[in-house]
This record gives sequence, C-alpha cells and structure tokens, in this order.
Amino acid sequence: MQEKKIYNPKTDTLVYALGGLGEVGKNMYCYEQDDEIIVIDSGVMFPDNDLLGIDYVIPDYTHLIKNKDKIQALIITHGHEDHIGGIAFLLTVCPIKKIYAPRFAKALIEKKLSEKRKLSKTKIIEIDSDSSIITKYFKIGFFNVIHSIPDSLGVLINTENGRIVETGDFKFDLTPVGQNMDYQKIAYIGASGITLLQSDSTNSEIQGFSISEKKVAQSILEIFKKTPQRLLVSTFASNVYRLTQIIKAAIACGRKICVFGRSMENVIEICRKHKIFDVDDNVFIDPDTVNQYPNEELCIICTGSQGEPLAALSRIANGIHKHIKIVPGDTVIFSSNPIPGNSVSVDGVINMLTRIGANVITNSPLNSLHTTGHASKEEQKLMIQLIKPKYFMPVHGEYKMLKIHCENAIETGLIEEENCFICGNGDALIVRNGEVFRSLNRIVTDSIYVDGTDISGLNTSVIKDRKILADNGMVAVIICIDSRENKILCKPNIVSRGFVFIKESQTLLKEAENIVFDALKIKMKNKTTFGELKNTVRNSLEPFLYEKTNRNPIVIPVILNHIDAINMKKKS
Repeated sequence: MQEKKIYNPKTDTLVYALGGLGEVGKNMYCYEQDDEIIVIDSGVMFPDNDLLGIDYVIPDYTHLIKNKDKIQALIITHGHEDHIGGIAFLLTVCPIKKIYAPRFAKALIEKKLSEKRKLSKTKIIEIDSDSSIITKYFKIGFFNVIHSIPDSLGVLINTENGRIVETGDFKFDLTPVGQNMDYQKIAYIGASGITLLQSDSTNSEIQGFSISEKKVAQSILEIFKKTPQRLLVSTFASNVYRLTQIIKAAIACGRKICVFGRSMENVIEICRKHKIFDVDDNVFIDPDTVNQYPNEELCIICTGSQGEPLAALSRIANGIHKHIKIVPGDTVIFSSNPIPGNSVSVDGVINMLTRIGANVITNSPLNSLHTTGHASKEEQKLMIQLIKPKYFMPVHGEYKMLKIHCENAIETGLIEEENCFICGNGDALIVRNGEVFRSLNRIVTDSIYVDGTDISGLNTSVIKDRKILADNGMVAVIICIDSRENKILCKPNIVSRGFVFIKESQTLLKEAENIVFDALKIKMKNKTTFGELKNTVRNSLEPFLYEKTNRNPIVIPVILNHIDAINMKKKS
C-alpha cells in the first residue's frame, strides 16, 4: 500500500495532471511549490462519436484560474494538437506570462493564436535542447527526442526535492528522418540521478520496436515509381516527417504537388517557411490549375485519412470536391492507420473510392505505409534503462496503457512495484527530499466539453440529454390550463420526435394523453404550481412509456395558461 502524505506547500514539490491520464489527449502536467506553478503542455482531445455536437474536450482550468498568479511558465514539448490545441482556450480564462515552445510548435501556436486574435497578449519564447528556464524553485532543461513532428523535446525539471523527467511523446528510431535523439544527454541525465520519470504510455501494449520512418519512405517511393497515373496521398497533417517523405518521392518521380485541406495547407506553409523541407516553389501548384496537368505528373496530398466527413478526401470520394474528381486508374494511398473508433468511417471512404474506380492502398505488413510516433514496449524499457529513475509515473495514455507501462517498468528490474504510481487526472504526488508519496490532497478537475468556441463548455447533464435524445427521442406534452380557476381546459396533446412513428402509434399516444389527463385532474383538485404540474406529467408519463416501449424519451411538459389568467396576473 503506497503511503499518503499531507502536502506542505512551503517545502514540498507537488506533481499532478489536469489532463492526459486515463485518456489519449488533452495533455497538461503541472509542477507546483509554494507560489510557483510550471505547466507542461496544454492540449485538447477530440470527441468520441457518442459526444454529440462536441468539437473539443479540454481540461477543467479552475485550479489554474484560482492560482493564476503562481503560473511562471507554460512549456510546450511539441506541436501536436493534443499538446497545444488547448492554449487558446486557456488564455481566454487564465493569462499566462510566458509560453516556451520549440521552433515548429511556436510557429503553429502563433498561427493558431493569430486566427483567434490572442497573439499580442502573450509572449512566446523559442526553446531548443540547449535552453534553460530558471525560477525560484525550478530549473528546467531540455533534450531532443524523436517523434513524428520536428523539434520535439523531453523536459528535465530540477527541484530542491528531486529531479523529474517528462519525456514528452517519443520513439527510438536509429535511422531517423529528422533530428536525432539526444542519447548521450539522456544517458548523462540518468547517470546523474533521477527521482521521478513521467513517460509516454501510448503504445505500451505494442510488442518490440516500431519500424523506422525511413522504411516507410522506401515503401512510398516504390509505390510512386510503379504508379503510372495520378496519385492521391492522405495522412495526418501533423505527421510532418511523413509529409516530407511524400514530397521527396513526388519530386523524385517528377510529379507536381497540389495540397487540399486547410490543416494540411497550414502545416506545409509553415514547413516551407522554416525550411523543414526546402523545395522549389514551382513544385507546388495552385488547386485551380490542377486539371491543366497530365494525370501522370500529379500528386495530390490531402486530409481525410481518418474518414472525417468534411475532410478533402471524403469530399473527393463523394464527388463533391470543387477541384477534383476521381477517375478510373487513380491510386489513393492511406499513409496512416485508423485511430481506434474511426475504422468504420475509413472503410466507408475506401469503399466509395473503390466503387468509382480508384486503386486504394492501405498500410499492411506487405507495404509499410505507416509507423507510429510513440514508443513501443521495448523502446519504453530502453528509456527507463537510460534514465534509471527511482520512481515512475506513466503518462499520456488510457488506464490499461498506464498499467502495462508500469509492468514494463517493473520488468526492467530498476523500479520496485511500490515505486510505480498509476494516477488519474487530479491525483497528486509529493516529491520530498528525494522520495515520492501519494498526496492526501487532490486537485479538482474534470473534462470540459466545448461546443463551438464557448470556453464555458457544456456540463455532463447536457451531454446526457443529447445521448438520450439520440437514443430515445423526445415527447412534448402540451397542456392548456386556467390558473384562475385551477382547472385543465382540455385533454393534453402529445407530440413525439424521434421516439415513435406517430401514424403507427396513435393508440399509444391517445392512451398516454388519457393517463396524463387523469393525473393532472387529481393534482388540480387543490392549488398547485407550474413546477408541480410538470413533475406530475413526467411522473405519470415516463413509467407508462417505458412499460410500453422499453425506451426513456425526454419528456418536456409545455403549459399554456388562459390569456385572461395571464392578464390578471400582470395587473396584480
């Protein structure tokens, strides 16, 4: 049983997450002592299909808002949405003095904030592996890691109570496309003694080592060389190193490149500006001119690898894209794997493309069109062997990923089982004199559901109502009363939407009207209120409908009062 301690803010260092534990997304990790808080990453999570009408899921920032004067810095490890997507929402409610971000992430953040007109209020400072940040209680350094996006960093946090490493997202790739891992620096950090390691858990269930991005590049180039007609390639816009390989293959095969999809256009614009790939301007062509080139000279790079309904590839598959239509002989490459939950959408797009004559190629053991940006099981063990921490806290993953990562850590023989901490968002660890304990204190946090751009979000009751409406529909009960005489003027009228087909359920609805009518007549024998009348409608109707249909629609009572009664109430 891991011992719990009471946090002493004057002398202890507190470690906790507001997002990123028990989930993949909305990463936000905090380090607090006395009057200082350091925040690493501020991400969003994209909603599952059951979160109807929700655009983003973000952490609850209440704790940071209450302690906004303590926040010394927001540090960004890399430029993916699950690490930077929440910054604009955070700045709306909580001013941040300084944001520290590596080069590519800084460019993405500036683009995002300029669109939301928040850039002028925030100072964004570029950092790299040689940078350092020093405050009263924290001295922070960085090291390069390999991920699917340039300029990805791990973080070393030095405190008077111990040294903490947060890896950020990483993998080991011995033949990387971009920057290499700081192997010697990481080993040196480990040799100098680390108290607590927080490490990326996303692929803790995947055996062995992930394949190199160079192998994916070879597969893409081979397909380009063998394809005689037009090529369309879809991948994640955020997978910059994959985009680099696709562009290199297109140039090697003498193809012009046209880009479709706003997120893809933004990323490629930033890549070209910062020389991530340095190519001639004439390689890229304007979408309006795409039909002026022979098919064998074209490569289309587009969004939509996850089957998103409004993405470029889905619109192309549906024949509604304004610039391009599939013609028999086109080859479409999916250089990605479906995210769990997206398989049905992806299969739908593939079927549509195949039906209209496209040759569709997806990732498989035969062609290696995708590799992950996250460490697999043996890579996670290698990071632990290099860092050699005394205590371990897996981060960035669902609960099963965190648990398996702990098991992986214990297998190395470097970490005792009692020194592994599987935490949830809001759970806090105390670092005290080189030891780590669970804290009796817990940070109050939750998921905030964002519909549109409203930072106030939607609470869980709204989401619950949306799910009920989707599954069971709605029943409105219209009641006419005269409050002067406390009587119901006519039998209630029931209107259904999404519950039953009205023409086939007249008998059911008439019976329901009678049940509500009888209950209201009894209730209105004595003086009552509108609220009590509404409860009477629900209490009488909901059990009846469930008994008859085994469904629980939302029941909405609508009370119409006699005009004379309303006028009399106004005069009084």
